[in-house]
Amino acid sequence: MTGPSKVAVLGAGHAGPVIARLAVAAGYPVAIATSGDPEDIALITELVIPGARPRWAADAVADADIVVLAIPLHRFGAIDPGLLSGKLVVDAMNYWPASDGVLKAFEDGGSSEIVARRLAGSTVVKALNHIGYHELEDRARPARRSGAPASRATTPWRSPRSRTCSTGSATTRCAWTACGRAACFSRAGRYSAPC
Repeated sequence: MTGPSKVAVLGAGHAGPVIARLAVAAGYPVAIATSGDPEDIALITELVIPGARPRWAADAVADADIVVLAIPLHRFGAIDPGLLSGKLVVDAMNYWPASDGVLKAFEDGGSSEIVARRLAGSTVVKALNHIGYHELEDRARPARRSGAPASRATTPWRSPRSRTCSTGSATTRCAWTACGRAACFSRAGRYSAPC
């Protein structure tokens, strides 16, 4: 792959535009989509997310390396898991009955596990769901200069310190935190002990 990873943000509510804006500022090509016609969000995208491109959701996902799910959880069932197969998917959704209504499928288990299970052909990472959308931008760090070290929190997944290891039948990706501990995630998006 040459150039920066392409990002598709599904959802143009509160969190989606902020995530898209931050990705554009970091130098990523970004497409943003809703469940409707991209023309419906063209003007708002131009004004609020300059540099992002409104697209049909299926087209945005097809061209992306990274897909951010920033949609209401009750809409998750409408997404075709096949479209996300082989993609790195960032699950920024939360189950919140006050907003989504009661969703029987999510009452008996955590939404993270259900999302990861449904997207078994994708690499799912649960992130960006634990901080308010307004704080994402307020607390953002400046873009990294070329050649500068990675974030203080973790080294990039493709760094020499990252590795793939086998834990039973699951393939796991590990990133090392600044304190030297490994954070490992299976293809299903589950955290496991250091490899």
